[in-house]
Amino acid sequence: MYFPRVPKILAGLLLSVLLLTTACTPQAPGRFDQVQQESSQQKRGQAVVETATQGGEFNKFFPSAGDGYQRVFTQEKKGFAEAKLKKDGKDLAMLAISDTTSTPATATSYANSTKKIAGYPAREIGNTQTAVLVNNRYQVKVLSRDPSFSASDRADWIEKFNLDGLAQLK
Repeated sequence: MYFPRVPKILAGLLLSVLLLTTACTPQAPGRFDQVQQESSQQKRGQAVVETATQGGEFNKFFPSAGDGYQRVFTQEKKGFAEAKLKKDGKDLAMLAISDTTSTPATATSYANSTKKIAGYPAREIGNTQTAVLVNNRYQVKVLSRDPSFSASDRADWIEKFNLDGLAQLK
Protein backbone atom coordinates (compact mmCIF):
# COMPACT_ATOMS: atom_id res chain seq x y z
CA MET A 1 0.00 0.00 0.00
CA TYR A 2 1.22 3.37 -1.00
CA PHE A 3 -0.01 6.55 0.72
CA PRO A 4 0.96 9.51 -1.51
CA ARG A 5 -0.11 12.15 1.02
CA VAL A 6 2.02 10.91 3.91
CA PRO A 7 5.23 12.74 2.88
CA LYS A 8 3.30 16.01 2.47
CA ILE A 9 1.56 15.65 5.81
CA LEU A 10 4.79 14.65 7.51
CA ALA A 11 6.64 17.61 5.97
CA GLY A 12 3.89 19.99 7.07
CA LEU A 13 3.90 18.56 10.58
CA LEU A 14 7.69 18.84 10.90
CA LEU A 15 7.61 22.41 9.56
CA SER A 16 4.92 23.34 12.11
CA VAL A 17 6.93 21.85 14.98
CA LEU A 18 10.07 23.64 13.79
CA LEU A 19 8.28 27.02 13.60
CA LEU A 20 6.64 26.52 16.98
CA THR A 21 9.88 25.68 18.76
CA THR A 22 11.93 28.49 17.19
CA ALA A 23 9.21 31.12 17.69
CA CYS A 24 8.82 30.31 21.37
CA THR A 25 12.54 30.22 22.15
CA PRO A 26 13.62 33.35 24.08
CA GLN A 27 16.14 35.47 22.20
CA ALA A 28 19.42 36.51 23.73
CA PRO A 29 19.54 40.27 24.35
CA GLY A 30 21.11 42.24 21.50
CA ARG A 31 24.00 44.61 22.00
CA PHE A 32 21.73 47.68 21.93
CA ASP A 33 18.92 46.35 24.14
CA GLN A 34 20.50 47.54 27.42
CA VAL A 35 21.02 51.07 26.14
CA GLN A 36 17.50 51.20 24.68
CA GLN A 37 16.01 50.13 28.01
CA GLU A 38 18.02 52.73 29.96
CA SER A 39 17.22 55.59 27.60
CA SER A 40 13.51 54.83 27.52
CA GLN A 41 13.36 54.86 31.32
CA GLN A 42 14.95 58.32 31.63
CA LYS A 43 12.76 61.31 32.30
CA ARG A 44 12.12 63.41 29.22
CA GLY A 45 13.68 66.86 29.06
CA GLN A 46 15.86 66.39 32.10
CA ALA A 47 18.64 68.47 30.52
CA VAL A 48 16.46 71.57 30.88
CA VAL A 49 15.91 72.96 34.37
CA GLU A 50 12.37 73.34 35.58
CA THR A 51 12.64 77.14 35.85
CA ALA A 52 13.66 77.57 32.19
CA THR A 53 11.43 79.87 30.17
CA GLN A 54 9.02 78.23 27.73
CA GLY A 55 10.16 78.61 24.11
CA GLY A 56 6.86 80.20 23.08
CA GLU A 57 7.62 83.16 25.34
CA PHE A 58 10.59 84.05 23.11
CA ASN A 59 8.69 84.34 19.82
CA LYS A 60 7.58 87.94 20.40
CA PHE A 61 11.21 89.08 20.75
CA PHE A 62 12.32 87.84 17.31
CA PRO A 63 12.76 90.37 14.49
CA SER A 64 9.77 90.83 12.22
CA ALA A 65 9.74 89.69 8.62
CA GLY A 66 9.82 92.34 5.90
CA ASP A 67 11.96 93.93 3.21
CA GLY A 68 11.89 90.65 1.29
CA TYR A 69 12.90 88.59 4.32
CA GLN A 70 10.82 85.75 5.74
CA ARG A 71 10.99 84.51 9.32
CA VAL A 72 9.94 80.88 9.68
CA PHE A 73 9.81 79.41 13.19
CA THR A 74 11.32 75.92 13.13
CA GLN A 75 11.65 74.83 16.75
CA GLU A 76 10.16 75.77 20.06
CA LYS A 77 10.73 73.90 23.30
CA LYS A 78 11.31 74.67 26.93
CA GLY A 79 14.29 77.02 27.16
CA PHE A 80 14.71 77.51 23.40
CA ALA A 81 13.14 78.94 20.24
CA GLU A 82 14.55 79.06 16.73
CA ALA A 83 13.58 80.53 13.36
CA LYS A 84 15.00 80.47 9.84
CA LEU A 85 15.72 83.73 8.08
CA LYS A 86 14.97 83.40 4.37
CA LYS A 87 15.16 85.67 1.36
CA ASP A 88 14.15 84.72 -2.17
CA GLY A 89 13.58 81.14 -0.98
CA LYS A 90 17.17 80.83 0.27
CA ASP A 91 18.09 80.05 3.90
CA LEU A 92 20.39 82.87 5.00
CA ALA A 93 20.57 82.38 8.76
CA MET A 94 19.13 80.77 11.87
CA LEU A 95 17.90 83.06 14.63
CA ALA A 96 17.75 81.61 18.14
CA ILE A 97 17.04 82.54 21.75
CA SER A 98 17.97 80.18 24.58
CA ASP A 99 17.63 80.29 28.34
CA THR A 100 21.07 79.61 29.82
CA THR A 101 19.81 78.54 33.25
CA SER A 102 20.21 74.94 32.05
CA THR A 103 23.74 75.63 30.75
CA PRO A 104 25.39 78.10 33.14
CA ALA A 105 28.75 77.70 31.39
CA THR A 106 27.23 79.45 28.38
CA ALA A 107 26.45 82.54 30.46
CA THR A 108 29.87 82.59 32.11
CA SER A 109 31.57 82.44 28.69
CA TYR A 110 30.58 86.11 28.25
CA ALA A 111 32.35 87.24 31.44
CA ASN A 112 35.49 88.46 29.67
CA SER A 113 33.77 89.71 26.54
CA THR A 114 35.02 93.10 25.35
CA LYS A 115 32.70 93.24 22.35
CA LYS A 116 29.18 94.63 22.71
CA ILE A 117 26.16 94.65 20.41
CA ALA A 118 23.27 96.96 21.34
CA GLY A 119 24.91 97.36 24.77
CA TYR A 120 25.00 93.63 25.55
CA PRO A 121 28.13 91.46 25.84
CA ALA A 122 28.77 89.72 22.53
CA ARG A 123 31.05 87.09 21.10
CA GLU A 124 31.84 85.33 17.88
CA ILE A 125 31.53 81.55 17.99
CA GLY A 126 33.61 80.11 15.19
CA ASN A 127 33.25 81.72 11.77
CA THR A 128 29.49 81.43 11.42
CA GLN A 129 27.89 82.46 14.73
CA THR A 130 27.43 85.71 16.61
CA ALA A 131 25.72 85.85 19.99
CA VAL A 132 24.86 88.22 22.83
CA LEU A 133 23.91 87.58 26.45
CA VAL A 134 20.86 89.48 27.69
CA ASN A 135 20.26 90.01 31.42
CA ASN A 136 22.94 87.40 32.27
CA ARG A 137 20.43 84.75 31.26
CA TYR A 138 19.22 84.75 27.65
CA GLN A 139 21.53 84.05 24.75
CA VAL A 140 20.47 85.50 21.40
CA LYS A 141 22.33 83.92 18.53
CA VAL A 142 22.44 84.34 14.75
CA LEU A 143 24.05 81.56 12.71
CA SER A 144 25.01 82.06 9.05
CA ARG A 145 23.59 79.41 6.73
CA ASP A 146 24.83 81.06 3.53
CA PRO A 147 28.37 82.29 2.84
CA SER A 148 27.02 85.70 1.81
CA PHE A 149 25.64 86.27 5.33
CA SER A 150 28.59 87.94 7.09
CA ALA A 151 29.49 88.70 10.71
CA SER A 152 28.25 92.28 10.25
CA ASP A 153 24.93 90.93 8.91
CA ARG A 154 24.65 88.73 11.99
CA ALA A 155 25.30 91.70 14.29
CA ASP A 156 22.71 93.78 12.41
CA TRP A 157 20.10 91.06 12.85
CA ILE A 158 20.88 90.68 16.55
CA GLU A 159 20.11 94.39 16.93
CA LYS A 160 16.71 93.77 15.29
CA PHE A 161 15.66 91.49 18.17
CA ASN A 162 13.72 93.19 20.97
CA LEU A 163 16.64 92.75 23.35
CA ASP A 164 15.40 95.28 25.91
CA GLY A 165 12.03 93.51 26.02
CA LEU A 166 13.80 90.18 26.47
CA ALA A 167 15.80 91.68 29.36
CA GLN A 168 12.50 92.37 31.16
CA LEU A 169 11.33 88.77 30.84
CA LYS A 170 11.11 86.98 34.19
